[in-house]
Order: sequence, then structure tokens, then C-alpha cells
Amino acid sequence: MEIISRISKGSKMDQVYIPKNRNGFGIGDYVVVKEIEKSRIERPFFYNIDFVEPVKLEIIKEIIKIIDKNVKNENVIITGSFLDKGFCFNDVDVIVVSEEKKNIEKLIIDKLKIKVHVLFLNNKELKKGLEIDPLYQMMLSRCIAKKRFIYNIKSKINYKILDLYLLKSKVLVDNFDFLDGNEKYYLIRNLVAIYLYLENKKIGKEKVDKEIERKFEKIEKIKKNMLEKTSFLKKFKKMYDETFERVMDGINGS
Repeated sequence: MEIISRISKGSKMDQVYIPKNRNGFGIGDYVVVKEIEKSRIERPFFYNIDFVEPVKLEIIKEIIKIIDKNVKNENVIITGSFLDKGFCFNDVDVIVVSEEKKNIEKLIIDKLKIKVHVLFLNNKELKKGLEIDPLYQMMLSRCIAKKRFIYNIKSKINYKILDLYLLKSKVLVDNFDFLDGNEKYYLIRNLVAIYLYLENKKIGKEKVDKEIERKFEKIEKIKKNMLEKTSFLKKFKKMYDETFERVMDGINGS
């Protein structure tokens, strides 16, 4: 039998009151009095995020709880479109900073019934990624983390990696009619992030989105698949060709 009660202040001794009508705990019985264990709920750290829906915050806490229970880690970072306002996202992007690498995705999916993409990186790999990869910089520019983090990095341009990333955006030119709005936005964002990175500008989601709207069209219109094909592709190809030329010059050492 278990009864939960509060400690009351007495004149000479503090006391715990229990109901007279009870099954068990007879007069004269010895009992153990112990404090109820309180689960420690820590609020995660927000980076460049003003608001997140309460239901999303609960999902984030559950993801962190599952990972903490199964993987020894230094930090858990949530990023990507899941953090945008509303519920137009495909999955939850999770970075686990750990020396271990475990298949945790299925466990999270089975428990929360939500699609996740988990990337395991140790601190060295994460720091290197931030130095040479504009997409890493963009991911961590806007995120929610279990613990506070500070990475002082100096960008080092790796033109071969940029060439591989740039190739993704070429898909937009060849398959414009077959892509939906979110896919187009992703490929435009990829190109613009590389373009800004080559300009030695700090990469962040807000800065990339602002440049997209300056060069092309409103984000909302892109995601709704309302781009005017001819005029858009003309501007997109121009930026792509300029960026490609700079990447090739870098690879060839000019």
C-alpha cells in the first residue's frame, strides 16, 4: 500500500497526516517515509527562435529523453523546418553530439509516431563541418539544443565539397515542372547558401531567406509553387552559372 501526503508543521515535531479509513498501515506499524522523486525537466536552449508551438516543444523534450536514455551524448540539437511556424514539415532533423553511433531513429519513430532524421557527430566532426560546410552553419544558426553551445570557428572554403552541393541545385533547372514548392525552396536555398558562403558572408536561415526574396521571390510564394517559370529560371541560371564558375576557379586554383 502507498499513500501520498504532505508534511505538516507541528509545535514540537513535524507530522504526516494519513486518512483514518485506509486498508493497511495499522496503529503501531513501522513505515518508511521518503520524499517523492521529482523528474527534472530542463528547458532547452533556443537559438534565433522566438516561438515554438507547445506541442512541438513536448515532442522535442520526448526526443531528447529517448536519446538520453539510450545514447551517451554531449548534446542533442533539433534543427530544420520542424522549427518553422506551423506544421508543414516532413520530419524532425536531429544532431546528436556523441562518440557513439546508434540506430535510434526507429525507436523514436515507434514511440512518437513521427518521422525523424538523426545525424551522429562527435565534437571534432561537428566543428570541422561548421568550418567547411555552409549548410552546417545554416542548420545551427537556428536550432533548439539540450545544452548551451559555443563554436568559435573560422570558415575554410572546400571547393570540392561545394561542387557536390551545387550539383543538387541543378536538379531545379532540369526538373522544374516536376518539383513541388517545398522541393524548389530547398534547392534555391542550397544555391543561395553556397553563393553567400563564397562571398564570405555569415550563413544563417534568415539571411539566406532574405537573399532568396531579394533575388527571386517571396518564400511563401515559392513554397506554394507559384513561381513564373521563364523569368525565375533566367535569374536562377544566372546565379547558378556565376557560382559554378567561382567554384571551378577555386578547384583549379585560379
